[in-house]
Order: sequence, then structure tokens, then C-alpha cells
Amino acid sequence: MSHSPTPLANSQAGRIPHRCLIRLKGIYHSLKSAERKGADFILARPDEVADLGVVEFAERAGCSEATIVRLARKLGYEGFPELKRDFAEFEPPLPYADVKAHDDPQAVARKIFAHSVQALNDTLESLDWDQYGRAVEALLRAEAVAFFGLGNAAVVAREAYQKFLRIGVPSFTAEDPDLQVIMVNSQLRRGDLLVAISYSGESKPILTVARQAQARGIVVLAITNFPRSTLARLADLVLLTAVFQEHVNGEVGSKRLAQLAVLESLYANYLLRKGPKGRKSLAQVNEALSANKTHRPTLPNSNSGPVS
Repeated sequence: MSHSPTPLANSQAGRIPHRCLIRLKGIYHSLKSAERKGADFILARPDEVADLGVVEFAERAGCSEATIVRLARKLGYEGFPELKRDFAEFEPPLPYADVKAHDDPQAVARKIFAHSVQALNDTLESLDWDQYGRAVEALLRAEAVAFFGLGNAAVVAREAYQKFLRIGVPSFTAEDPDLQVIMVNSQLRRGDLLVAISYSGESKPILTVARQAQARGIVVLAITNFPRSTLARLADLVLLTAVFQEHVNGEVGSKRLAQLAVLESLYANYLLRKGPKGRKSLAQVNEALSANKTHRPTLPNSNSGPVS
């Protein structure tokens, strides 16, 4: 008996192993029609998965056994038995808590903080460490680095740009799509690195500049949330965030926190691998910047009287 498709938003998410659910949300809209039947069955009837063999699962989902095996692998399992075992051993996690109109201020604050913590943990667990290591090496090899994003992603790009600039790395950033194109074609050379930041991976200006960069031999590192997005498929290196919560205004701040955390960790790795030279440059810049800071009074020592 075939199973009619069930919308992703109406799935019994609380009954699906968390890592499987996160992966499903990331690849669902890129699945082929037959694979989506298998995904819909998982989303609609998660309680049955652990008790079914691959033949019966395929029959109930309305697709072939080979399709189910392919789907299992796309979900990060070696095959269907591993997917089935994950469901058998599953203990329901704490679900994402959506902000409601009637929530009091403390409840809203707690939910937003919980969303951010969950997003960071999910992103950490979703990182491909081989890709991550190659990203660190690409940074170390590059003579110059550009960080590009649009909208709120531009804030993330600007933060990374300032960090790398402070330690002496020739760095570039721009939010204007035309300036991005100009920088890629006039400032970056073969072997340099473009870090393209796009939550959806479908931002047309970012895709345009990424393609132009690749045509010039510039390495493209994508930081995106969806492994089957256009940006993820065309990039040389991909680091995935895993943020799927919905905020009351449609914009999820935690997705930017996840992007920032990925870039912050790359920066720390770069700084460590560069040794004293990078830290010396950072210290010199920090000292120079102190001229623009108001000096705070020093704390009194134990022998001094009260400070008025």
C-alpha cells in the first residue's frame, strides 16, 4: 500500500531520532520523488520504522528497496539496518520550543537561549571533519581571503573579515553584489579563498560570485545550512550549519550564531597554526586600537581605602 506524502511541517518530529530529523530537514526538498515517499513514511509513521524490514518498509512507502537504501545513506547511515537500529534505540529528546504569543518575557528569553544552544550543538555534530580540516588548510595556503554574505549574513562576513584583518591576513568583504564581483576579479588570485555565507545556499548574487571565483582558480568554501543547495553542490569545500527553528518574525538569530561559531573556530585554528607571528600581529593591532579606547581606572589594591 502506497503512502500519500505528508508535509514536513506536519511530521511527528518528537518521535524521530534527532540526527535523522536534522538531516531529513536539510535534504528533504532535494530528494527525488521516490526517495521522498520513503522520507514521508518516516515523517508520518516513525513508530513503525524499527519494526519493519526493508521489503515491508518499501511496500508501505510505495517505493523500491533500492530507494530506501539510498535514502538511508543520504541520511548519514551505512544502510537501512543502521537507520532501523537508530529508531529502535531512540529516546525522545527535548524538542525545539517555539515562541508563542502568550509567553511571558522569561519564557521567551529561555526559549530563545535554548534555540541558540541547540543550534550550536546541532551544528557541531553536523560538521564534516574532513571538510573542516581541508578548510583550515585552504585558509593557511591562501594569500588573501574574501568573506561574502548578503543581508544578515553580511554581518557574519564582516565579523570574520575584521578578525583575519587584525592578524595581518589580506582580507576583503562587501555586501554590494557588484563590489563582490569587483573584488573577486581584481583582488583575489588563483589559490586564494572565498568564504561564501548563505543560509539557504540559493542566494543568486552569492552563487554568481562563487562561480566567477572558481573560474579564476579561487577556492570556494561554502557555509550553508542545506547540503543539497546549489551553493553546497558547486563549492569546493562545505561546512554545514544545522539550524531549523522558526522565530516569530521569520528570522532565526541562532543561524547567524552558528555561522559565527564555525568561522570563529576556523580563525582560532588559523591563529594557532600560524604560531607567534599571527599572535604578535594581533597584539600590535590591539595596542594600536587602545588609542581609541577610554582607559578604565585600575582597581584599588588591598591597602587602599574605599573608592568614592
